[in-house]
Amino acid sequence: MMVLNALFPVIAIICAGIALQKTHFLGAAFFRSSDRLVYFVLFPVLLFWKIGAAPLDPTQDTHYLAAIGCAVLAVFIVSLFFVRMAGVEAFKVGSFSQSCYRFNTYIGMAVVINLFDEKGVQLFGILVGLVIPFINVLSVSVLIWFSGKEQNVMDKLLGTIKSLLVNPLIIGCLCGLAYARLVGGFPSYISNTLQLLASTTLPLALLSIGGSLTFRGLQGNFWLAMAGACFKLVLLPLFGLFFLAIFGVSGLPWQVSLLYLSLPTSTAIYVLSSQLHSDTDLASAAIVVSTCCAFVTMSIAIYWITI
Repeated sequence: MMVLNALFPVIAIICAGIALQKTHFLGAAFFRSSDRLVYFVLFPVLLFWKIGAAPLDPTQDTHYLAAIGCAVLAVFIVSLFFVRMAGVEAFKVGSFSQSCYRFNTYIGMAVVINLFDEKGVQLFGILVGLVIPFINVLSVSVLIWFSGKEQNVMDKLLGTIKSLLVNPLIIGCLCGLAYARLVGGFPSYISNTLQLLASTTLPLALLSIGGSLTFRGLQGNFWLAMAGACFKLVLLPLFGLFFLAIFGVSGLPWQVSLLYLSLPTSTAIYVLSSQLHSDTDLASAAIVVSTCCAFVTMSIAIYWITI
């Protein structure tokens, strides 16, 4: 029942997004606008509110952050070996690489809120805030390297740094961490305001995920998309469990980390692939395959957490 209680709301709202898009009740313009609103305003507010709601414990074990970082780096390296050995064409490499380690923040936060208390949400928010810059550096580096475009190295570096500095999710997390460290907790009227604003975030985000799922890229890309899903949903969790054991992570940080490792790839891989000249059909295929398969891995993770 815990698995059903945690996942059914997420699945139901994503399916509602698919239905609304397929029936043309909501069009592409709505989903683009809601994506923009969630990404730039609502989700940063949610992260700030959830992270800042509880005082930051200076004695809190942060080894889980190092363990997850090592796992992501390990999968990144192995995926590059796979690309070389499998002879994946350069046009597809950036999209494939991202699908192996990027994670869907919205689905993760929706499940975390259903499973954990404020402290668990805070731990996940800290993980999001620190892992996103690292993953973006890896993703953008591969996309630029295999883009086939001649660009000045300094321009590439400055562009990557700029994208990290203005990333609204990172800003929301860092502001939440600073507030939790310096103050911690909100007055009721502020908390109620932030709660009201943030309450629209995850439904809109999950509807947008459903509305953006498309099966058009599966033809000709299914097996490479499945390989990316195996990296993301099998190899990454295995590396993650190994490093969590090496770093001696236990308790709530271990539980939050396990759930993180089970998440599907991010829908952002489509946007980055489009902007940096990689295969968007492969990106869309990878999103569909990973999202469908992840409900199995998330079910296993939730069951493991709750037994």
